[in-house]
Amino acid sequence: MSKPVLEIQTLSFSYKPDKLCLDNVNIKIEEGEKVSILGPSGCGKSTLLRLIAGFEKPQKGIIKLDDQEVFAENKFLPPHKRNVGLVVQEKALFPHLSIAENIGFGVRKSPHKKVIVNELLELFRIEDLKSKYPHEISGGEQQRVAFARSMAPSPKFLMLDEPFSALDEKLKETLYNDLLEIFLKKNFSVLLVTHDENEAKIMTDKQIKILDGRLS
Repeated sequence: MSKPVLEIQTLSFSYKPDKLCLDNVNIKIEEGEKVSILGPSGCGKSTLLRLIAGFEKPQKGIIKLDDQEVFAENKFLPPHKRNVGLVVQEKALFPHLSIAENIGFGVRKSPHKKVIVNELLELFRIEDLKSKYPHEISGGEQQRVAFARSMAPSPKFLMLDEPFSALDEKLKETLYNDLLEIFLKKNFSVLLVTHDENEAKIMTDKQIKILDGRLS
């Protein structure tokens, strides 16, 4: 039986003392499982990912990644030690680095960097872009690079924050198909946050709704 890659227990968080942004959140994601959090803007979806990644500290609760506590009452593991991948809508590629250098940034000290980068260039069918720079490629190509970069360190868990919202429908459909194939091949566990119910059904096995910081 597989163990959970992510487990969240009674998590609560607020930016302001008098208003909870997330209230008593409980989630469990098994190895290889793909789950989406569905909800409108401002409901706490992106905040949840920031808490899992370690960019914010909850007020209470427990967060476990791969059976290790990364947040608890007297414990806080910093982001660079959490081994999670994060892809956001803005892509956030380094403009001064080539596409190959962007993809390899997270494994730049690895002796296997070249092999890892070449495999991801091939997986995402962007081998011909490796020497180009972000401003020289399209938005859809940039998002492929962002996905490849997040996967380079082989994270146990991949988080996607509205990564398709800036793409047109044709590009989305192509990227959906390619990603589902890659997720299966690499056995990635995935948490997607989105406002698009159709996207959630295509990309994930299980959909959870969130409203005013509460899951249902």
